[in-house]
Amino acid sequence: MEHFVVSARKYRPQTFKDVVGQQAITNTLLNAIENNHLAQALLFTGPRGVGKTTCARILAKMINSDGSETGDEDFAFNIFELDAASNNSVDDIRSLTDQVRIPPQVGKYKVYIIDEVHMLSQAAFNAFLKTLEEPPKHCIFILATTEKHKIIPTILSRCQIFDFKRITVKDAKGYLKYIAEEQGVTAEDDALHIIAQKADGAMRDALSIFDRVVSFSGKNLTRQAVTENLNVLDYETYFTSTDLILENKIPELLLQFNNTLSKGFDGHHFIAGLASHFRDLLVSKTPETIELLEVGEQTKIKYLEQSKKASQEFLMHGINLANDCDLKYKTSKNQRLLVELCLMQLASITHDGEKKNSKHYIIPASYFRKKGITPIPITRPEKTENVSTSNEVKKEHIQTTEKVAEVADKFQVKEPTKIVLKQDSKRSSGLSLKSIRAKKEHQIKQMDVVINEEDLPKEPFTEEAFIKTWNAYIDKLTSDGQHNLASILSIDIPKVKGNTAYLEFPNATNKVELERQQYNLLGFIRKALNNFDISLSITVNEVLEKKYAYTPQDKFEKLKEKNPNIDLLRKTFDLDV
Repeated sequence: MEHFVVSARKYRPQTFKDVVGQQAITNTLLNAIENNHLAQALLFTGPRGVGKTTCARILAKMINSDGSETGDEDFAFNIFELDAASNNSVDDIRSLTDQVRIPPQVGKYKVYIIDEVHMLSQAAFNAFLKTLEEPPKHCIFILATTEKHKIIPTILSRCQIFDFKRITVKDAKGYLKYIAEEQGVTAEDDALHIIAQKADGAMRDALSIFDRVVSFSGKNLTRQAVTENLNVLDYETYFTSTDLILENKIPELLLQFNNTLSKGFDGHHFIAGLASHFRDLLVSKTPETIELLEVGEQTKIKYLEQSKKASQEFLMHGINLANDCDLKYKTSKNQRLLVELCLMQLASITHDGEKKNSKHYIIPASYFRKKGITPIPITRPEKTENVSTSNEVKKEHIQTTEKVAEVADKFQVKEPTKIVLKQDSKRSSGLSLKSIRAKKEHQIKQMDVVINEEDLPKEPFTEEAFIKTWNAYIDKLTSDGQHNLASILSIDIPKVKGNTAYLEFPNATNKVELERQQYNLLGFIRKALNNFDISLSITVNEVLEKKYAYTPQDKFEKLKEKNPNIDLLRKTFDLDV
């Protein structure tokens, strides 16, 4: 079996031209070597896998090269690599400073590459200070670290700092395409793009993922194989979800989310990816921002097509909902329900918006479209002449007269009924709360009729009959579910004097509530007793309110009045009220 070398080692850059995504730093180092302007202490800092150690090795090889060496010459005797993670003591640094004094046997410079230099102890840093500030002419130090903030300022001030950036998805995809061609692997553009995105700016990680996926799928690298091997959600999942959201298909959307969970994906990952998908759709709507869309060419076409279906308002609202769900996910006790609720809200955005915008339809336009019917818009008639207003008033006047005539016939009124009709000439629109309130008041005013009281029956009745009718109305309220008003009417037994019933309540709240409902009450009693002269007189007796115990102290005082031994019991056992 032939020994396998991973791509990260096999394709490690040998010159500065081969380094991916760090052109600014490599050009600076090349110019410094050519102009003999290279500092003796360099600090390479940046994320993992972006080429810090590789650039240090290339630099160490180049400064010792005079053009007469063979291609495989690596100057191993002049390059010393020290892992500060395992050699971080003062003794290791002292040993290094002792070696610095010895000049190189081959070449011009001795190069010391100290990797993970932030792992050195405080004492080791202090022991290294003097040597780093004034090294011998034949010595160059290259420090590499991923955490520059952990290095003491006195070390930083003695070094020339080079900040390595994350490798862009475009650069990483281009290098992966080159390696795929070198290995004879046929790779789809979207497959390489997903690998580059998964690497998150680290070329070494991208090469490791590439080796793993090639081992899984062989010489044909497809997007489906990459998504399956890396366990990432494919773009198609989010394209399908967005289509279901735009079509308001909540059941299908929930089933698709359940299918995603059954594949082992996390709900947090799904909703965060959906928010990113909405962001990409928003970016696709403007030609100037399409370059911010980091996807393959085939996927970019799909984004452009779907972005035409979704409005900018929908995408902004959708991003807010998905982001809010993302923030609440970790603290939620029912995380699946949280995501499902968010999906239902997303699927209701366009549905609710259509209802609000359909001002010319009594029934929403979406109802007709689902039935295959094209709705015809209509316009509201303008307010032109006052003739229509007067005609409507006359019509309502006739209807009111007919209603009053029916009441008069019922009670056998001999003389014609006198009607006082209060009209309101102002008309208002029915599209606002103010207009609805005005319309209701207008209807009440038009039904405000005054009937001759002399023509209504006034048969005598007894107090017992009145109380019986009163209790019958309470039973009616209870059966109708109006328990609050029924309990208020049960507080006091009415006392009848003539045609007036007198009531006493412990507070003004009960009085106000009964006054609001007294018309229905009087209508019931008058009709039952056949006396339309019955009225109510309601008073508030604040002394009566003391009968009702609201606080624990009031309840205790009530119990003590009934049984004084309760107070003795409290004092004996030192109880609190």
